[in-house]
Amino acid sequence: MTNKDIAKVFKLCSQLMELYNENPFRTKAMASASFRIDKLPFSASQSDLDTLSEQPNIGKSTAEKIMQVVNSGTFPELEKLVAKTPEGILEMLKIKGLGPKKIQVIWNDLEIESVGELYYACNENRLIEAKGFGLKTQEDIKKAIEFSIANQGWFLFAKVMPSALTVIQHFEKELALAPISFTGDYRRKSEVLQHVELLIAADATAVQQAVKALDNEFDINAENHKITFKDENGIPFEVIITDEKSYAQQLLISTGSSEHIQQLRAIGEIQALGSEQEIYASLGLEYIEPELRESGKVIELAKANKLPKLIRYEDLKGSLHNHSTYSDGVHSLKDMALYCKEELGLEYLGICDHSKTAVYANGLSVERLEQQWLEIDELNKKLAPFKIFKGIESDILSDGSLDYSDEILAKFDFVVASIHSNLKMDQDKATERIIKAIENPYTTILGHPTGRLLLSRAGYPLDFKKVIDACSANKVVIEINANPLRLDLDWRWHQYALEKGVLLSINPDAHRKEGFLDMEYGVYVGRKGGLSKEECLNAFDLSQIENYFNQKKN
Repeated sequence: MTNKDIAKVFKLCSQLMELYNENPFRTKAMASASFRIDKLPFSASQSDLDTLSEQPNIGKSTAEKIMQVVNSGTFPELEKLVAKTPEGILEMLKIKGLGPKKIQVIWNDLEIESVGELYYACNENRLIEAKGFGLKTQEDIKKAIEFSIANQGWFLFAKVMPSALTVIQHFEKELALAPISFTGDYRRKSEVLQHVELLIAADATAVQQAVKALDNEFDINAENHKITFKDENGIPFEVIITDEKSYAQQLLISTGSSEHIQQLRAIGEIQALGSEQEIYASLGLEYIEPELRESGKVIELAKANKLPKLIRYEDLKGSLHNHSTYSDGVHSLKDMALYCKEELGLEYLGICDHSKTAVYANGLSVERLEQQWLEIDELNKKLAPFKIFKGIESDILSDGSLDYSDEILAKFDFVVASIHSNLKMDQDKATERIIKAIENPYTTILGHPTGRLLLSRAGYPLDFKKVIDACSANKVVIEINANPLRLDLDWRWHQYALEKGVLLSINPDAHRKEGFLDMEYGVYVGRKGGLSKEECLNAFDLSQIENYFNQKKN
């Protein structure tokens, strides 16, 4: 179990304690434990009771519960609470915007005990008269339920990747020299997907035996030459069986989106040739990388030999938008810098701790900013030529202003402007708010533009063209937030931004050392959007990015 998995168990306990009006001090302590566990700088599941007990604000009692969760997934106090709570009420706790207090009203006053009943009640406007509710709250709950229903059976790419690599390595071992490849959504690096597809050119019986060796339940569809199964993590897989002669043809057909394959067939026959490169060439097209095989202008670009040379992970020279213990990060500024320099071989780090408005994230007062700047100056002397840039993630307030004075903003090397509060504005107001922040002369990068959380929160509505046009006019970079839950800016808007001359930046939004590795997912999304290294800010080397920041400030 990860620390986040363990923290979720403690959070559920605190929610149920609040639901049943238990001692508020103990309830708050349980919620605090959840937060502390998530921020531990090591894996709790690999630790021991004594080490956990020594951690600040953990203590022996919480450490014992952590060990129980690691071993059984729960602990006695939580078990008792769950046992007396209807399944539907537990499901409601997963709905965004529904806390224990509101669920108390839904359960006790309205006598609703399932998400289905709640959705029906929203359609009948039954919530608007309940205490603490209203029409807007009712509509928000209805939308949250609809969003949850729509996303059932979907998985984050990052979530399935470890399972996918384990499975393909198994097949490569079991089937020796047989051609094997990922295909479908996984090969196109889609940010969310319903299953992982593989194409194998081998004898059907041999493939069945290889699947059987995984020791998972599976289903064989002989007519379609497919085998489906779920691994021990519940990730669905689909294995497509073909012969070697048809392998390249079937790989191309099964990889592309339906729109992409239709566009190809409108040009000519997709022949069974020796490689995908040969097939594209037979259609008069430059080879199209798997990530680009969606709809859009890619066919036109391939005809004209104008496809971009897509960015690669090794093209990244630094990491921008990261947090340290100065705000809500797990590791110190020095630890984050050394990890970038020594483990990742990067040339620079942009530190962007939270600004003063983000009280919930230990946002930086002016006095603490000056303390951080002094430490950065000292570290830069010791770590040169590696450099730490003085950045900030400045909150975009409701009126579009940033939350420091111009005098303070001018002292940063760069500024990431992001929205973290008041996420429920309509499209016009949200767009106006962001454009005002973009027009601030000190804004360097627009952070996670929509605030979305994949499979959880849709994000605030925006007029993307207006926002991108404003970034173009004001020379503001747009972030591709590489956190697997965000991947925001969505790749479907990358081409429009690039056509407008807007630079993108693959930022991990790292809150711990391991978070830097999320840049890999940001690269995948950048490739889907047609991003090249020349158009990516943190693919600039140290001298280039120093010049860029200086020109922006001047």
